[in-house]
Amino acid sequence: MEIIICIFLFIIGTIFGSFYNVVGYRLPKGESIVYPPSHCTNCNHKLTFFELIPILSYIFQGGKCKHCQKKISLFYPIFETLTGILFVLAYLSFGLNLNLIIALTFISMMIIIVISDYHYLIIPDEVLITFAIILFAEILCINGLEAALYSLLNGTLAFLTMFLLKKLGDFLFKKESMGGGDIKLLFIFGMVLTYPIAILSIFVGSLIGLPIALLILYKKKNHILPFGPFLAAGATLLLLLQFNIETIINFYR
Repeated sequence: MEIIICIFLFIIGTIFGSFYNVVGYRLPKGESIVYPPSHCTNCNHKLTFFELIPILSYIFQGGKCKHCQKKISLFYPIFETLTGILFVLAYLSFGLNLNLIIALTFISMMIIIVISDYHYLIIPDEVLITFAIILFAEILCINGLEAALYSLLNGTLAFLTMFLLKKLGDFLFKKESMGGGDIKLLFIFGMVLTYPIAILSIFVGSLIGLPIALLILYKKKNHILPFGPFLAAGATLLLLLQFNIETIINFYR
């Protein structure tokens, strides 16, 4: 039964991942995520049903548009696959219960943010506001009013901490050290992960991003590297490991 659930969630994840690609690519440019329908960005060929099948359509078409033969970005199947895998890992971590809904919503937001921030160095406010509302509603309905209010407190503390870190970074480096989207993102981290884990996600994200950043900056010294994807990676990892304050306390015992 567990294998069937994993397969189902992987398929659902790839389908959502395909949609998240559209959101991440279009929203920062102010384009509608509904119209025009999915199409080749080179020849505007409207994709058929079989061309929209996640992962498989890319493989069967040889990574090219069937109409104009232009190469399709590898990012599409990568993020479709990644979303499917993360959906399965969330199930294996949380089990089949209501909190899994919160985890899947959080992961969905992370995927969109990584795509958007990587390509455009933007974390759209529309994404943050929409998911903040959805996640708060889910926490309220699943865990009750007290938990929902506590999540707002944790989110506020995380936001203020990130804001102070930005001000310190701006002062030390004499330039903008991080974007406003990163600060707002910490509010949602605090809501879902709690304040201590949200702060921990900054350091985990930094550890993940440091070797990658050094490698990229070594090759391209003037390259601007977004911090959002690394924050998302750190937060997602802590979410899947189900880190909480008790976990940290027990670690030092």
